[in-house]
Amino acid sequence: MPVISAKRMQDRRDSILAAAKQVFAEKGFEATSIADIARAAGISDGLAYRYFQGKRDLLNEVLRAFYERTMVDLEIIAGRDAPFETRLHDLIHRHLFAFVADADLCRLFISEVRTASDYQGSPVHELNRRYTSILVRIVEDGVANGEVRGDIDIRLVRDVIFGAIEHRSWAAVNGRPLDVDATARNLVELLRYGLVARPQTGSSR
Repeated sequence: MPVISAKRMQDRRDSILAAAKQVFAEKGFEATSIADIARAAGISDGLAYRYFQGKRDLLNEVLRAFYERTMVDLEIIAGRDAPFETRLHDLIHRHLFAFVADADLCRLFISEVRTASDYQGSPVHELNRRYTSILVRIVEDGVANGEVRGDIDIRLVRDVIFGAIEHRSWAAVNGRPLDVDATARNLVELLRYGLVARPQTGSSR
């Protein structure tokens, strides 16, 4: 039997992952079979199992690639020598962009993966925790340097931001337009100023 080079093996693995991402996006996780993925990749079912344990393993790897690709950008944003508000805006903007750029994958995560009974404690759950911890770190930095109130509930801020992004982006993952720039700007302004009306500059009493 001829020896397959490491590059050839990696290329084949990448092609299977690309096929899995496509089929999961089209059919959803539950309705997808290894046979569907193998067919899309142009290989046999048996060959797919040589690279992955099953479709759950494939799903985890597809989502891991998504998370790690996005987290590279978020870590760069978090590490910048920039004001808190700038870093917060850029993180929110990048997260919104991820929903728009990978709408099918985000739809799959929201509708099937996160609601699954085995999500808690799963590799994908751990990836999500790492992902959201970058925002927590930015807010903690803001508290430490005096740009953010010291009595703020940081976990609540995290939940508000990611909850708002997900809710607003759900329309986008279902095909409706989302203005990423305006949404990021408005969300940061809402967090900064709250809901109470600000007095008009130069107004007289």
